[in-house]
Amino acid sequence: MTFKSGFVSIIGRPNVGKSTLLNHVMGQKIAIMSDKAQTTRNKIQGIYTTENEQIVFIDTPGIHKPHNALGDYMVESAYSTLREVDTVLFMVPADEPRGKGDNMIIERLKQANVPVILVVNKIDKVHPDQLLAQIDDFRTQMDFKEVVPISALEGNNTEKLLEILKSNLEEGFKYFPDDMITDHPERFLVGEMIREKVLILTREEVPHSIAVTVDSMKRDEDTGKIHIMATIYVERKSQKGIILGKGGDMIRKVGKMARRDIEVMLGDKVYLETWVKIKSNWRDKKIDIQAMGYRKDDF
Repeated sequence: MTFKSGFVSIIGRPNVGKSTLLNHVMGQKIAIMSDKAQTTRNKIQGIYTTENEQIVFIDTPGIHKPHNALGDYMVESAYSTLREVDTVLFMVPADEPRGKGDNMIIERLKQANVPVILVVNKIDKVHPDQLLAQIDDFRTQMDFKEVVPISALEGNNTEKLLEILKSNLEEGFKYFPDDMITDHPERFLVGEMIREKVLILTREEVPHSIAVTVDSMKRDEDTGKIHIMATIYVERKSQKGIILGKGGDMIRKVGKMARRDIEVMLGDKVYLETWVKIKSNWRDKKIDIQAMGYRKDDF
């Protein structure tokens, strides 16, 4: 049989379930998740390979009105995928009405020379009548190639979405080996898993103010464990206190939760050391944003 392949971008507002869908399709976590908006900051590639086809999914940062240089990077990173892919999945939530953010994305999608599939997520949260009204409303805004209602969390109708994507593939190369599920290096994934735990455990301005760098990652010949040293950056002294917690309780909890996920991913025992450092207003300084791993070269 002819081998088919293609690139698919997942685009939408923050917190609509893009990373949840990617992780479900891949059968494991490659994109971090939390209930905080703008959790995803980089483009995350998930590589789905079968005997006859390969789909490279690109999970993008949620598109929002940026308030700093980091926000500018995230939005431009998401829109840049429109130039790189064969199909766009425009994801919207079934339980929220169309808003200004959706309209802004639709205007950009109309200008893109690429087929767009409307994916209505979180159908488990609404009555069927509400779902139909939501679909009808979005259909008045744009001519979508397909409309697919799903629940990424529960997996409802995701197989149908996959089948539609497979049927739209054209003959192409196998871009990545069969056993490769993401193009991101392990260091990146380790940093993201640490950041995810901070997002889960903190509130208010802290989640948006942090960045994580993995400074060292090597096997300890004496213990056999993989020794990881990472730094969590915050913007203010008060945020550092929150991350550390009373008597170091919070940073220990972050480390314990992150280590479990990292060990599952690496299939190895891990010794994780974390530091917390202050870098004032790093999200507004392009040189700091690049130092944290958010580089314009990525798009």
